[in-house]
Amino acid sequence: IAHAATLESRIPFVHFFDGFRTSHEVMKMEALTDDDIRAMIDDNLVAEFKKRALNPENPFIRGTAQNPDVYFQGRETVNKFYDACPDMVQKAMDNLAKITGRQYKLFDYYGAPDAKRVIILMGSGAEAAQETVDYLLNREEKIGVLKVRLYRPWSAKHFLESLPKTVEKIAVLDRTKEPGALGEPLYLDVVSTLAEALTTNTLPFEKMPKVVGGRYGLSSKEFTPAMVKAVFDNLKLDEPKNHFTVGIIDDVTFTSLDVDESFVIEGNEVKRCLFYGLGADGTVGANKNSIKIIGEETDNYAQGYFVYDSKKSGSTTISHLRFGPKPIHSTYLVQEAQFVGCHQFNLLEKFDVLEKISEGGTFLLNSPYDKDEIWDKLPKKVQEQIITKKLNFYVIDGYAVAQKTGMGSRVNTIMQTCFFAISGVLQKDEAIEQIKKSIKKTYGAKGDEIVRKNFEAVDQTLENLFKVDYSSVTSNIELPPIVSDKAPNYVKNVLAKMMEGKGDYVKVSEMPVDGTFPSGTTQWEKRNIALEVPAWDPEVCIQCGKCAMVCPHASIRIKAYDKKYLADAPATFKYTDAKGKDFPEGYAYTIQVAVEDCTGCELCYEVCPAKNKKETRLKALNMVPQIPIREQERKNWDFFLSLPEMDRRLINTGIIKSQQLQQPLFEFSGA
Repeated sequence: IAHAATLESRIPFVHFFDGFRTSHEVMKMEALTDDDIRAMIDDNLVAEFKKRALNPENPFIRGTAQNPDVYFQGRETVNKFYDACPDMVQKAMDNLAKITGRQYKLFDYYGAPDAKRVIILMGSGAEAAQETVDYLLNREEKIGVLKVRLYRPWSAKHFLESLPKTVEKIAVLDRTKEPGALGEPLYLDVVSTLAEALTTNTLPFEKMPKVVGGRYGLSSKEFTPAMVKAVFDNLKLDEPKNHFTVGIIDDVTFTSLDVDESFVIEGNEVKRCLFYGLGADGTVGANKNSIKIIGEETDNYAQGYFVYDSKKSGSTTISHLRFGPKPIHSTYLVQEAQFVGCHQFNLLEKFDVLEKISEGGTFLLNSPYDKDEIWDKLPKKVQEQIITKKLNFYVIDGYAVAQKTGMGSRVNTIMQTCFFAISGVLQKDEAIEQIKKSIKKTYGAKGDEIVRKNFEAVDQTLENLFKVDYSSVTSNIELPPIVSDKAPNYVKNVLAKMMEGKGDYVKVSEMPVDGTFPSGTTQWEKRNIALEVPAWDPEVCIQCGKCAMVCPHASIRIKAYDKKYLADAPATFKYTDAKGKDFPEGYAYTIQVAVEDCTGCELCYEVCPAKNKKETRLKALNMVPQIPIREQERKNWDFFLSLPEMDRRLINTGIIKSQQLQQPLFEFSGA
């Protein structure tokens, strides 16, 4: 449409994505054919366009400098082009409708023909608004939504023609903030259009509608049906709140609308799934493949969206999948899921992974414990949720299968196979066939061995997938606090919510007015994402310092200190005599691992040159499961930090062995 319109109108067009959601969503769509696209373009207009291009055979100058005496006049020459543009865009839209059957308008109205309350907005939020209008129309609400397709040039004529003649109240939503302005851009356009129509006696309504403006969705903030309903409810009031916000809690200037979070409109005809994983474990890639398989091999429409935190490899990822028989307009996160997969056992401590699962739903857990052990290893809260919601609970040790089949730490293929095996989206045999076809397509270029390992992982998965029987709450395991009680209040009250994925509940009053945050806060974020961490063997260690040097996150620290400080050491704290002339007599030496900060990358293990003479496969650092030693190593780390740092003036920084005794300048990287 834009290409056809720009050729005829000679006006340049800009398409914009209104957020991460729009640009990164995976959606089943019907693409135009080359013939369809060809039919949209007028060859004569293309020829005229090329004729206007700079050409040495027809030389001319474009873009000259102009002085104040003529610039203004030249600028006004474009008026007729902008005036004619809206009709040309509508002409292109009508042409597309003839070719494909898809009819668009400059302003698309959806809702009751006799609507009294109307929301006006543009971009992806209009899809959620349309979905909500659909739901409320069935409950006899006289409402509608007007989607702005062409924002500039703004056509007052087309705008007024698009609104129902019965409209009494209008809410204009802008996905931007204009500090200091009377209102946001779309709101001002709507108010100006109606005011001009009123003063020229061209207003097509019985009386001037009441217009209010609001802000929503800044920086890809969620915009849900509950928020749309809150805007419609605001319009019900005799004096609707103007210049409001929706989706936040504004306890400073009190602009926010109250939102009923229990208002959920997703029906059972749409299958909804949530998957919790870590960046680089393959969860997102597997779910993208699942969406493609479902979209291509069934008649279902499919949608996938993936929430990342700001970290890179090893970040938390939450995948939101939907599929159903009708086109999906839900441009927001899954609010109630029938299937939840947790691909990392440690995430049970960080997120409330079962908060959004529906009653009778299916819960799949990747766990280091087998089906007979797992129930007693779950936190008490998780057990209560499983029982209360009557969940179908499945467990697999995906990492054991991955290790056995040579997949390393990537459990994506394994967990994808589990999903298809127990979700019933496809027949089991058909699903496995499609997964293998996808593997061949995705990894074929990397060699037959990679493909073979993935095939073997698929084949072994179902043998290791078990349904867990449960009866009552047996666990005494309480979920640990997100941050230590020793953390500053700001960290406990604000940053902890963000770490927990509850940043939407941070109030305006809790945010800094000028973007200033305290430094050093990552020391309180104990992510516990490593399945295995290095354990130090002081008897084998040669005190070379290479492990601390190679650790990218400063999770391994070295200290040399007077033995008198060991009087208060925990029973499991390790140390040995400091070796070498650089250390005073009677000094102890400790290599301590921060197991809660470690990412399990194994670089320290790889670089360690020391060998255990009794068992040559072992070194001075050996990878061990993190969970069994977490509590003792937390205490050991706290004690280690209390030991005095060596005076930097006494350290020979030209030697790695001594250099690594310095306190790192980049600690607790949060990577």
